[in-house]
Amino acid sequence: MQQTIDPDLQYCPQCGDEYRAEITLCAACSIGLISGKSIMEQRQQGEQKQAERRRPISPDDKLVNIQKGPVLQMQMVQSVLKRAGIPSLIVNDSGSCSQGCCGPSLVIQIRMSDLEDAQTVLAEEYIRSTALHDHDLSTAGVVFDTEVDSALCPACGCCFSTTQNTCPDCGLCFA
Repeated sequence: MQQTIDPDLQYCPQCGDEYRAEITLCAACSIGLISGKSIMEQRQQGEQKQAERRRPISPDDKLVNIQKGPVLQMQMVQSVLKRAGIPSLIVNDSGSCSQGCCGPSLVIQIRMSDLEDAQTVLAEEYIRSTALHDHDLSTAGVVFDTEVDSALCPACGCCFSTTQNTCPDCGLCFA
């Protein structure tokens, strides 16, 4: 978006183009416009949230456990949160045995107010790290039905005859 926002104008949330107040749809993107006043309010709320996050976690903060696991895994999660500006603590899990082959189990805690943002950040990191952003997931919920003539493979999207019980493209077996 543009640096200077006029509260009396409309803006496209996708491309950032500026429009007169009476226009409601972006000509280039065909999506609804947002008023400059709304954008300014969102920016102000974002700045307040960032200022709150820069404050170290204190004993008075209401904390929530978001993930439990071994030391290295929790350190990786904590570094993802830190890059997003979300402060966190790693604490011992009082319920783990931490003896013998189990090893210590740790818990990551964040402020309750950061929970929604942390979930979004961690979901985006999961998609990025598993390369799911490169895959078409539109066929993931498809069901193989032998009562119809053709089927769509939920793994790769290949269309094939239901007389076969294996996808000819990826080899997924439906037996």
